[in-house]
Amino acid sequence: MLLAGVVLAWFGGEFFVRGGVGLARWLRWPSAVVGVTVAAFGTSSPELLVAIHAALDGVPQISLGDVLGSNVVNVALVLAIVLALSGMKAEDGGVRRDWLVGLAVPGVVYALLMDGWFSRLDAGIMLGLFAIWLLVVIRHARRHASGQDAAEKGSPAKTIFALVLGLALLITAAQFVVHGGKGVAQALGWSPFVVGAVVVAAATSTPELATTLIARMRGHHDVGLGNILGSNIFNVLCIAAVAAMIQPYPVKLPEVLPSLVFGVLTMLLILPGKGGHLPRWRGLALLVVYAIFIMLTVRESGAEHL
Repeated sequence: MLLAGVVLAWFGGEFFVRGGVGLARWLRWPSAVVGVTVAAFGTSSPELLVAIHAALDGVPQISLGDVLGSNVVNVALVLAIVLALSGMKAEDGGVRRDWLVGLAVPGVVYALLMDGWFSRLDAGIMLGLFAIWLLVVIRHARRHASGQDAAEKGSPAKTIFALVLGLALLITAAQFVVHGGKGVAQALGWSPFVVGAVVVAAATSTPELATTLIARMRGHHDVGLGNILGSNIFNVLCIAAVAAMIQPYPVKLPEVLPSLVFGVLTMLLILPGKGGHLPRWRGLALLVVYAIFIMLTVRESGAEHL
């Protein structure tokens, strides 16, 4: 199932990137905007499905572990692999704005969960912040489109078909990987949060890995980087909030803290340098950070369950 998931993710990523780039040209939006919205929301759909199912099954802690862990995985593993191979360059000005929002998200989560409870009020605040960010992104895209000459749009039907086919393959791939990963982790006796933060998070980040890697190979830097930043924002401010809206639940802050701290650390390591360049050494440093994150999360949060 893991092998089948990897193969499906690769083909899904190929179609999804092709459709996303086509959509950017058709709408005359910056490719980074399509990456941070359409591509990010699409590749985060496995996390959304996990969150809804976990909340309905009475274990919403898995969804929180999944989204916080996925945010670390997205940067410290997915983006790290791409950076370690060849580096990247952030060309759109909106990338720095989205980076700042992504950096602030762990702080927002910590402030709201300090009382040890993820309430519907907390979820409502997060959804409100998400809506504000999304409106700012859309306004940026519309200003960019109004300043561009009409481009050759191509076939919208082919673009939509590529997006839908790619997304369907990515979601299917993630389900294959999640199913196998959860079984292994639960057999080891790990806590629900650790299962979410370590195993399910890595599995549901399969679409981000495929999309970001293929976008980089095709030379679409902003699609790949925007996909990671948008996914991280969407994961916490929307997906985690949806799960808490369905079923509020208590939160063990010491268990959550490593994911929040490493979420900030990984974001600091991808601050675009001069000219928006992200060198290869950043990717290697992120891989080291990811290894430390896994060890600490398992030891501090799951040791008593092993």
